[in-house]
Amino acid sequence: MLQKIVIVGASSGIGRALAVELARPDRKLGLVARRASELADVAAEVRRKGGHAEIEVCDAADVEAAEAAWHALKERLDGVDAIVYAAGVMPDVDPDEFNTAKDQAMIAVNVIGAIAWLNCAAREFQSLGRGVICGIGSVAGDRGRRPSPVYGASKAALHTYLESLRNRLWVHGVRVVTIKPGPVDTPMTHGKGAMPLMVSAPVAAKRIAQALEGGPEVVYVAWPWRYIMLILQHIPSILFRRFAK
Repeated sequence: MLQKIVIVGASSGIGRALAVELARPDRKLGLVARRASELADVAAEVRRKGGHAEIEVCDAADVEAAEAAWHALKERLDGVDAIVYAAGVMPDVDPDEFNTAKDQAMIAVNVIGAIAWLNCAAREFQSLGRGVICGIGSVAGDRGRRPSPVYGASKAALHTYLESLRNRLWVHGVRVVTIKPGPVDTPMTHGKGAMPLMVSAPVAAKRIAQALEGGPEVVYVAWPWRYIMLILQHIPSILFRRFAK
């Protein structure tokens, strides 16, 4: 069983639900987010369940701060067995909007922030010959769709980065897990209308917790998405563009 786990993006949504799901007396969690008060609330909930929680206030987009924050948590936890990068942003994008500032924010958190934190873990776990690296991607990264071009592109980039880490690190005994949720009921999805196959954050967290301990290295939280996306990936672009939303 993994005993020392760092969760980046632990103050809300999937990250918060995962921290609560993983909380237990024989486990230490390192919780990272930029909002100190929300992070303190999550830590208190973990401790109510008998778990141990260490807090590190750090903006996932601040790549300069990632390495120092990683080492600080590693010292306070007395080592790290696994890391989950759950931070992510998806601002509203109008159908006719091309907003580079929003796009830059998504790339900064969803891609560059992930690379900064997971590179730290990759170096550490490679030297140890063990460990689990997990990134929260999205079914949106499996095919280019209309609603938010850069959000989908950011998740596609994360998927490819994680696959590359997997191919590099497996010989060192390190597992790299890619999680591909469909819609999850979190603050990120509130106000965006009806979404197919939506699951609650606790349900997603339970599936992610299982994936950390073993099983497939690419996990669709709701199993129908694996087959839906397999079909969509094989539809010719000239047809896909006519109905993809």
